Amino acid sequence: MTIHESPSQVSAGEVKVSRRTFLGASAGALVLSVGLPGAFAKLQAKTGEPGANVAAFLEIKPNSQVLFRSPFIEGGQGVFTAMAQIIGEELDVAPDQFIVEGAPAGQVYQILNGMRVTGGSMSVRMSYDTLRKLGASARYLLLQAGAAKLGVPAEELTTEPGFVVHKKSKQKASYGELAATASEFKAPSKLELRAKDDFRWIGKSVPRIDVLDKSTGKAEFSIDTEVDGMLYAAVVHAPHLGKEPKSWSNEAEVKEMPGVDSIHKLPGAVAVVATSWWRARKAVEALKVTWETGKDSRFPMPEAFSSAERIAHLKTVQEPKLTGEKTGNTTKALAQAAQVVEASYDAPYVVHGQLEPPSALARWNDDGTLELWIPNQAPEMFQAHAAQVAGIEADKIIIHSPLLGGFFGRHFLYDAASPYPQAIALSKTVGKPIKLLWSREEEFLRDAVRPAGVATFKAGLDENGKPIALEAANIGEGPGGRWFGRKEGKADDSFLEGIRGKSYEYKNHLVSDIRVLDPALIGFWRSVGHSMNDFFYESFFDEMADAGKQDPYELRLELLANKPRQKHLLEQVADLSGGWKRGPYTAKDGSKRARGVAMASPFGTEVATIAEVSIDKEVVVHDVWVAIDPGSIVNPAVIKAQVEGAVALGTSITLVEELTYENGQPHARNFDRYPILNRSKMPKVHVRIIESGEAMGGIGEPGLPGVLPAIVNAVCVLHGQRIRSLPLSKTQFA
Repeated sequence: MTIHESPSQVSAGEVKVSRRTFLGASAGALVLSVGLPGAFAKLQAKTGEPGANVAAFLEIKPNSQVLFRSPFIEGGQGVFTAMAQIIGEELDVAPDQFIVEGAPAGQVYQILNGMRVTGGSMSVRMSYDTLRKLGASARYLLLQAGAAKLGVPAEELTTEPGFVVHKKSKQKASYGELAATASEFKAPSKLELRAKDDFRWIGKSVPRIDVLDKSTGKAEFSIDTEVDGMLYAAVVHAPHLGKEPKSWSNEAEVKEMPGVDSIHKLPGAVAVVATSWWRARKAVEALKVTWETGKDSRFPMPEAFSSAERIAHLKTVQEPKLTGEKTGNTTKALAQAAQVVEASYDAPYVVHGQLEPPSALARWNDDGTLELWIPNQAPEMFQAHAAQVAGIEADKIIIHSPLLGGFFGRHFLYDAASPYPQAIALSKTVGKPIKLLWSREEEFLRDAVRPAGVATFKAGLDENGKPIALEAANIGEGPGGRWFGRKEGKADDSFLEGIRGKSYEYKNHLVSDIRVLDPALIGFWRSVGHSMNDFFYESFFDEMADAGKQDPYELRLELLANKPRQKHLLEQVADLSGGWKRGPYTAKDGSKRARGVAMASPFGTEVATIAEVSIDKEVVVHDVWVAIDPGSIVNPAVIKAQVEGAVALGTSITLVEELTYENGQPHARNFDRYPILNRSKMPKVHVRIIESGEAMGGIGEPGLPGVLPAIVNAVCVLHGQRIRSLPLSKTQFA
């Protein structure tokens, strides 16, 4: 069920198109560039092909195909379809008539405060206004071209999908016919946008434009790319990051293996180049390598590192604390409390586990350029780093960004976690294009994992069992601080998200950040800090409510009394589930069940979640109900699909996922030792979309954080004890 209650935040009317630049004709095509925030278009010759140094642009070709080069990369989240809907709404072109591809690297695409990343659920919400203006500008130019061609005033013209129409004379011309002529006009600084009531595609469940190609095998991912004359490579990494290959004892034997071209030392790894990837893999795994301690690793892995000892250590650290959020005086309030509740929670390392393992194809060209076909979420970052690796200028690096076979944060730029530096070196040494693919075992060894973490809580309750103070401290290290730096003496916002910024109102509230550097190679993971922090916070909320003999749902409503958006959402998820009931109660099949509830506010979107579970030696999650309010929406079907996928992943890390380290190495090197949710354990997912009219929020990640605490809170009702550590597979149930 979808509830549409309030208008979108973008109203119809006049808007200014900033730094609009018309790029002229390209082989008879209309090529339009609109300057994006923080970007400056570099003009090309009028007859030139659209290149890397233009803003997000449209190309309308003589055959009426509409091409859009997207600043953001498609990895299953539906961003290409959403962008076709947004532009098409103003341009008057149906989304299924679009060709959308990832834009090449170029400064002009860095539209997010000087950066360009596909992550943080930012793609659609951060480009929505600009894309509408882009479509409206192109439509205006086509109307001017239509007036010239049909010999009528432009004011008498209108459009229908793909055509400029003069209703009086019943004449019309296709966009393709008008593209070259349209390049001779300029759009004004003010344009009229379509009224929301007239939307045909925005806000509608338009089918994904990439489904057919993905279903028929035509879609090309990095793992699929090929170029003439290429060879294949496989690697084996040192067992610990920071080790280097010293020597190998059986080179002659390995060189005689079928298809082997050459053997190479690489930083932290050895590689074999061969005529097929399987031959390369078999050969490199046959090498008998001696490893030695290196000198250059930024994040060497201690050989004695244990994830269990890491968690135990974090629970002992109490200082230094950096304040991330504060209201009132918690010290005074806790001293006056009738009851004090304290607890610590922890969550493990988890892998990304995306379907497509990392790969890279590198080709050095005769003109001195280097081409890379690589899965990535930030082309300009990869371009800059590749230039350092290759020892050439960044403008000589050509980045191709194919579709991503899943990502969840895996394809950001992390030290020692990507194969393209290896491919660059091998291609230069061998003198041929090199296609390098990491095996799943190497991926598990070098994944930049979701960090493990610990949070401690202390709540003060009054004589009525109501909270009067809450202190929370997050202990560990987050990926934001590691990879983008953190200011000295300032809390890491990304590390605290999901613990700070909650909507509940307390008179006395303190959130702290205690930084303890992580020996593991850590990275961003779907919903980042929210992926464990909302579990910590929302689980302790129920523990606090139980201590005060309060119903956790009713207590949430009470603490959201002055937050109508969040309170309404909580009431909506209860309604969606058939009414709040905590349990335990007996279901129709005779099983004893209970429900848990949780709230989350990730990436500008509000989410309320209820889960229903039973326990039969292990936890069974039957249903998950999610009410989600992203403010304004583009495609309800994509939202529903993203929430369903988020529930699957959230259920998986709640029930079974955990990466442990022993002696500095991951215990699991493939999915045989790293279980994930199987189909038989997938709960039914029910989604209600609330369009409140608030600023547009993200979609790809917000559905996940509330799943973990909703499940755990339900389990604790049946179990009779509070569970404070994930995954639930570690807990013995009677």
